[in-house]
Amino acid sequence: MSGYSQALIATYETRVPRYTSYPTAPYFLAAGHDGTYREWLGQLDPLVPLSLYLHVPFCAAMCWYCGCNTQVAKSRQPVADYVALIEREMTLVADSLPARMRVSHIHWGGGTPNSLAPADFTRLMTGLRRRFDILEGAEIAVEIDPRHLTTEQVEAYAEAGVTRASLGVQTLDDRIQRAINRIQPFDCVAAAARQLRAAGIQRLNFDLIYGLPGQTTADVVATVAESLLLNPDRIALFGYAHVPWVKPHQRRIDEAALPPGPERLEQFLAAARHLAQAGYAQIGLDHFARADDPLAAAAAAGQLHRNFQGYTTDAAETLIGLGPSAIGALPQGYVQNDPGFRAWSDHVAAGRLPIARWRGLIEDDRRRRAVIERLMCDGRVDLDRFGGWSGFPEARDRLDRMVEAGLVEIDASGVTVTDFGRPFLRAAASAFDRYLGLGTAQHSSGV
Repeated sequence: MSGYSQALIATYETRVPRYTSYPTAPYFLAAGHDGTYREWLGQLDPLVPLSLYLHVPFCAAMCWYCGCNTQVAKSRQPVADYVALIEREMTLVADSLPARMRVSHIHWGGGTPNSLAPADFTRLMTGLRRRFDILEGAEIAVEIDPRHLTTEQVEAYAEAGVTRASLGVQTLDDRIQRAINRIQPFDCVAAAARQLRAAGIQRLNFDLIYGLPGQTTADVVATVAESLLLNPDRIALFGYAHVPWVKPHQRRIDEAALPPGPERLEQFLAAARHLAQAGYAQIGLDHFARADDPLAAAAAAGQLHRNFQGYTTDAAETLIGLGPSAIGALPQGYVQNDPGFRAWSDHVAAGRLPIARWRGLIEDDRRRRAVIERLMCDGRVDLDRFGGWSGFPEARDRLDRMVEAGLVEIDASGVTVTDFGRPFLRAAASAFDRYLGLGTAQHSSGV
């Protein structure tokens, strides 16, 4: 087990957040109205670019591993309703801003963004350009299910200026695909990659998952090896998050077939070694990028960031979320749209910004957020930049056991996660989380 004892793994596979925000989403508060959000939007600096995230909450079928906010669209009507309503939400947001704002990043997530018809996608991109100034060179990224990608969609993406596509690959083993209800042969992924590149969308990300039911280390490495035949620019290697108390459809997965912590860790390490041998740099915890990809350059320069889409080059302080369940991050705090399609629809139709939860930031939150982001991105944080160790009295005690295990190193100015400790990066970051354990939130495995 590459030097990791079962006792060590058992200790640090403790369920902890993924730290795509801080405070994390379970600690957001119920929002009784949209007044605070409107006020926050109105206070933004009109000279500073922002980012947009659009959530498309539809899929053709439910994959049993899925942890996303989505639903199976049994007809085209809900999708048509969504298109009209999210365009209305764009207007509500734009009207609350102090000026016509510039946009540096746009990310389409889901669900399955390519559940939108080409004309719908074109309409919404046109709507964004009508309400915002999309900067030249802005990254426009779309998450794609290769099984349902059409030539017409690819043409619409290219025409709309999409610069990056993220393909949901997950696993290329047909046995495991059957166990998670996602049949997707290699040729399907290859055809999607070929179409996108032929249309001029050259930057491709692949999402892979380890820790799936019945999956072995050899299975994971085989999927990585096959994926590399298509030369993706980035690979995100996520551990399967089994949270059936949140996502009831995951109960269809045989828990007895899920690999235990030591096997999950071995799967990740073997895949990481294979990617390193192929020339991919490990980015933060679970991303890998070719040397010529902007993510690798940002990591090397200490300019990597982390938001709700994971590791990113996006340095915008404001991320506006549109669509059901979308989370926005602003200088003043976080807001989350109502996750229920009907509730979200009712708010937007009534002319209300559809937020269900929010969280204002105090100064201590901002310091800890910055510390956690740097640790998650760089594996090292210089606490002298944030007032020194005295500002985090509980963190030293929490980290002592990790020091003894060789997972982190502590000095007078900060914390460094060792190469040996990198798989437990989330656990190290949690040492600075003053909210963890204060509520009833349950998180996915930390390994």
